[in-house]
Amino acid sequence: MAKRINKRVDRSANKGRSSNASKGKYSSSKSSSRNSDFKKSGPKPYNKSFKKRITKQAVKSIKAGMRLNQFIAHSGISSRREADDLIKAGLVEVNGKIIIEMGFRVLESDTVKFNNETINSETKRYLLLNKPKDFLTLNDDPRKKNVFELIDKACKERIYPVGRLNKQTSGLLLFTNDGELSKKLTSARIRVKKIFHVTLDKNLKSSDMQKIVDGVMVDGYKVDIEAISYIQNSPKKEVGVEIHIGKNSTLKNVFENIGYKIVKLDRVYFAGLTKKNIARGRHRFLSEKEISMLKMI
Repeated sequence: MAKRINKRVDRSANKGRSSNASKGKYSSSKSSSRNSDFKKSGPKPYNKSFKKRITKQAVKSIKAGMRLNQFIAHSGISSRREADDLIKAGLVEVNGKIIIEMGFRVLESDTVKFNNETINSETKRYLLLNKPKDFLTLNDDPRKKNVFELIDKACKERIYPVGRLNKQTSGLLLFTNDGELSKKLTSARIRVKKIFHVTLDKNLKSSDMQKIVDGVMVDGYKVDIEAISYIQNSPKKEVGVEIHIGKNSTLKNVFENIGYKIVKLDRVYFAGLTKKNIARGRHRFLSEKEISMLKMI
């Protein structure tokens, strides 16, 4: 991209978080009570057989399956934190019994149900699709083409798109059954970087480009565009736009508000991932390095 205008993002609001934020919140009165009880009762006589028995139980407990909230998160229903809320609400059953205990562990042979439907803890899959135009991200209308047709035989696990691209938008679309990661990547707080190749109905004036960087009002609020530039060796109606918050429809509104119409919209970058070596309508699974990168965002 030839000419580039960047807008610095003030993240000072994220600085200065108190290092003591967690003090007191997680301090346990039960813990202090146990310590005082131990001091009062004094040291207990050493019992070798008792210690050996407890150690074996601890090892057995560690190896006995996985935590229920982790199992639910692996099924793709929610993040672990949200799974805790589902458990507390009494919506999860294990072998026909409602479980509300935090830290409960499940075995591979256990039957786990959420809202009376059996769920499975599946292998985590991460797939990147180069979505063509005219494909819906949802599969709620069988009469229309949708992105699930393009990945139908990719894996046996049920995977879902991270966010959405509307019918007219093409480009990168990530699929996964990792509910926790999906929740993080669609969170406004995380500010995931996205870059779109935008083709307009006419050349974009440099003065209008500056207006976009300064912030265009849409529905009563100012839309922040991180950076915008002309596409190198292309007409000035083609621009690259970087956003961290907002949807592809946000860009449509931004350009319409200053007198331009988007003819094509293609997402070429998402959370560190690019379309390199992925033809339109094709997909690939992420590498271990890419998965680790996403989890570190």
